[in-house]
Amino acid sequence: MPPFALLFLDVDGTLIPFGAERPYALHEPPHPLPGTVTHPLLARIDPALGTRLARLAELGCEPVWATTWMNDANTAVAPWLGLPALRVVDWPEEGEEPRFGPRGLHWKTRPLAACAAGRPFLWVDDEITDADRAWVAGHHPAPALLHRVDHRYGLTDRDFAVLEEWITAGGGPGVR
Repeated sequence: MPPFALLFLDVDGTLIPFGAERPYALHEPPHPLPGTVTHPLLARIDPALGTRLARLAELGCEPVWATTWMNDANTAVAPWLGLPALRVVDWPEEGEEPRFGPRGLHWKTRPLAACAAGRPFLWVDDEITDADRAWVAGHHPAPALLHRVDHRYGLTDRDFAVLEEWITAGGGPGVR
């Protein structure tokens, strides 16, 4: 049975925390990595997040990279987390999608709704606003959860609880 929902994942601010005033915990990979896996910020990613993301997939969603890392997320982040290569959102060429300011619609919103193609989806990012939620509520026919993560901490237990609740409830009534 195919997953009922897509799980669009950002990397910076979602898996890699940044902007806090405190030093970040640095992690070791839980298993040997290919020599090609290098990035100065990977050690900020808690490898245990891979198990948590795999659990969300088991509950009924398909994780998809929704990041400007593009396929670099598969060559660096996925191995770090112990995940297989994931599908990657193919962003429109620069200039095709307007990029609005902080109070406008996020440049990812329309492409993610188009990628979902009428399927339920979760979008986990540190830049989601009420404008994005309102646009999706008015333009996407299926349930969607646009969940904003605090960039200073990245995904936390509280975030995973919200995601798991939405998935196990079958997507709930609409955009939250």
